[in-house]
Amino acid sequence: MAIQVIGAGFGRTGTKSLQLALEQLGYSKCYHMEMLLRNPKDVKYWNEANKSGNTNWSELFTDEYQAIVDFPGSIYYQQLANYYPEAKVVLTVRDPEKWYESVRKTIFAFDPGIGLKLKMLLMLPFSSTARNLFKVILHNDSVIWKKLFDGKFKDKAYAIQRYQAHIEEVKRNIPANRLLIYEVKEGWEPLCQFLNKPVPETSFPNTNKGEDFNTWATGIVRDTLS
Repeated sequence: MAIQVIGAGFGRTGTKSLQLALEQLGYSKCYHMEMLLRNPKDVKYWNEANKSGNTNWSELFTDEYQAIVDFPGSIYYQQLANYYPEAKVVLTVRDPEKWYESVRKTIFAFDPGIGLKLKMLLMLPFSSTARNLFKVILHNDSVIWKKLFDGKFKDKAYAIQRYQAHIEEVKRNIPANRLLIYEVKEGWEPLCQFLNKPVPETSFPNTNKGEDFNTWATGIVRDTLS
């Protein structure tokens, strides 16, 4: 199996809900930033993609993966779309002001707490998992905050401009017949129509709300270091 759906939307545009929706539609497993945090050895591929613009996608996305959403994959949507020419692209979007405030309060502000940070540092000499997780943290800081947002994410106007520029870039680069511009609040119908899937009888997933983010993300880091 190969990647069949590529999420081009930035984090905090409903990517976690989209991940769960795609898995419910039968895409066996959907890669998300959570996968990188739980399997930090993957960081070598993302570091290579950052340095060269590409990596061994087939080796990274083993047969169990049929979709990818969220950071860091959305940064490389074009390379992924070229590598998987049959895959469809879903660009998740939301109101720019709400997106910025959500990112500012969650991803950008994330802090697992002094206890977990100290545990990771103490484990570094003895644990490849801890070392790789530390590399994931450095990767995200370098690629998302310093490179994608030019170290200016605190500048709200600049960050929103970069967010909107990405949306326009995706529209230019991905043919209309491969692209769905999508707000998760639209629910199942547009997504299922685009992917030629029957509409489930269950409600569309609505998860990873801002107020729950730090607890959720801290739990992932704790699990990885266990």
